[in-house]
Amino acid sequence: MPLSTARVATARPARYVKQLVSHMGHKADAARTSDGRGTITVASGTCTLTPTTDQLELTAIAVDAESLTRVQDVITRHLVRFAAQEELVVEWTAAIAGGDLEPTAPVVGEYLLSHHTPADDILGELAVATREAAGGAAHMQVSSDEGTLLTMLTRLTDARFAVEVGVFTGYSTLCIARGLADGGRLLACDVSEEWAAIGRPYWERAGIADRIDLRIAPALETLRALDAQPVIDIAFIDADKDNYPVYYEEIVRRLRPGGLVVLDNVFLGGRVLDPAYQQEHHLAVRRLNDMITRDKRVQSVMLPVRDGVTIAQRC
Repeated sequence: MPLSTARVATARPARYVKQLVSHMGHKADAARTSDGRGTITVASGTCTLTPTTDQLELTAIAVDAESLTRVQDVITRHLVRFAAQEELVVEWTAAIAGGDLEPTAPVVGEYLLSHHTPADDILGELAVATREAAGGAAHMQVSSDEGTLLTMLTRLTDARFAVEVGVFTGYSTLCIARGLADGGRLLACDVSEEWAAIGRPYWERAGIADRIDLRIAPALETLRALDAQPVIDIAFIDADKDNYPVYYEEIVRRLRPGGLVVLDNVFLGGRVLDPAYQQEHHLAVRRLNDMITRDKRVQSVMLPVRDGVTIAQRC
């Protein structure tokens, strides 16, 4: 259960962040960002410190419950020691696992779905067809608000060449294709003709089937066969998570300046936030998220939409 938070009431939150980072920097990996947030990593885990107007917000993570307790003790002990002019109360929440997090609370999710341009009948019927055919696997389809976002981003980039890695039943494919500029093409990569076939009739009904070049083959083969020049205007990655880092790299090197790459499921249901989850897909997405943050070729933002969506724009 390696996640825990605390909210410490204080009129001096920024001062405490500065003191903790400065002091702990001699015995741990500690850093402070330009906006005043701090991160302290000790052998057993990490604590982030966020100052607000009247409190200091702490988030501790570790690989296991014992390590989490050590992180909490270290931060609490030093924080209380620095509080010479006030008495601080540090009360940590009960530890929880990342997989038990709700990145978007259900009531918030429903409100979002109720307050975006609604999907039309074609998209709605494709969503129903997906649920009927895929059962429990239907969660792999993007939500209607995320589909609207994809159409909007495609239009905003005036995209003429788009790439999608992971088609499933073609809902996101339809959304991207609708946003393409006149004469635009979407290269849609997947390994399942069976799932993609569900979407084909809806692509036809929407009048965009001629814009879609569906390639049933391993996506890496398809991507590596592309021209090495920056020809991609927008790309959407929503496929096997183990290969996210290599999909990203193959696309970014071909992304034109101002072009976008959009990545779905960057939270993995909250599990990427929790170092206790160590399966290959957890490690791959965690590695990718860190890599994008450091990538000087792009500017990026991670949005708490559904299961986490990252948008990166080529500089």
